[in-house]
Amino acid sequence: MTDPTGRRIPRIAALLPGLPLLLQGRRRAGLSLLALGVLTIAVAVTGADRILAAFSARRVDSWLALVTLLACAALAWSVGLAPERFHRLATGAAASHWRPAWREFRRNRLAILGLYLLALICLATLLAPFLTGYGPGEIGDIQATRHLAPSLEHPLGTDKFGRDVLTRILYGARVSLSIGFVAVTISITLGTLVGAVAGYAGGAVDNLLMRFVDMLISFPRLVLLITVIALFDASLILIVLILGLTLWPSTARIVRGDVLSVREREFVEAARALGLSAPRIVFRHIIPNVMGPVIVAATLGLGNIILIEAGLSFLGLGVQPPTPSWGVIIREGHQFLTSAPWVTTFAGLAIVVTVIAFNLVGDGLRDALDPRLNR
Repeated sequence: MTDPTGRRIPRIAALLPGLPLLLQGRRRAGLSLLALGVLTIAVAVTGADRILAAFSARRVDSWLALVTLLACAALAWSVGLAPERFHRLATGAAASHWRPAWREFRRNRLAILGLYLLALICLATLLAPFLTGYGPGEIGDIQATRHLAPSLEHPLGTDKFGRDVLTRILYGARVSLSIGFVAVTISITLGTLVGAVAGYAGGAVDNLLMRFVDMLISFPRLVLLITVIALFDASLILIVLILGLTLWPSTARIVRGDVLSVREREFVEAARALGLSAPRIVFRHIIPNVMGPVIVAATLGLGNIILIEAGLSFLGLGVQPPTPSWGVIIREGHQFLTSAPWVTTFAGLAIVVTVIAFNLVGDGLRDALDPRLNR
């Protein structure tokens, strides 16, 4: 290992995550790995007893947290041991198509801040069993533990049942983020397929699909959500399906507009001249070239879905207690805003920070992937 001046970096520097990259002048990557290593060590030290218990436990969340912790440690120290190989892998030929966009994205400090916030939120939710010694539904002596103010024992206080608010927010993040990711996957997949077919086929197929999309967009989404959930028992699967199947029309219109432009380019004409089938042209040549706006729509849509899910849960039409979600936590604590404001305040802040982080990343991706905005 050498630094930018050609001086040899001792191998012992790899004992501290990120130090080799810092000595090479890669400050952002080095500080990121250093923070990851410090976080890994802090979690391992403070949650040592819970980590040891995870080896004998048969709980999926404990094993997931253990795998996440080991993966963080492996990433932090392996990159330090071979920074040149990591740099070649990150900037290799396979990433050449996205390299200009990544370079533009890195220049946006707000987007990088949003990316770090999202990484921290995701790590906190995955490592939740090691960050807190309480269960999300653990109830003790209600009279003695209800509505305790934030303290060292309960950093964010307790709710009306004496449950630890920090624990419920961490586990609630799993529910809210899982609903967001799965629903966005459904909506983006369906919207991309419909938009690509409509844009490439044109004619009657395009008119039929787009009129159907216009009809769905014009229908009040909140009314549809409330109606469907009121007719059936609210469950996580139903909420995910409803959100995913009602948010795809906007993506379809975006993809359709880009496909109308891409289908007239030379490489698509060459594919037609070679006799390739329409499905192969759409999936192999057109869709990969319109993924930029799709990625941006997915990132911005995640924040929107989290807000919708929180609103439905607050109204009692989304996730049902005792399953923790941010909307459920706010609903259970809104009656005690004067006596125990920390319950709703911290859950609301979690929603605000997460949505802002997704929006910052989405805006950064939009600027990076739109060549008209690049400077």
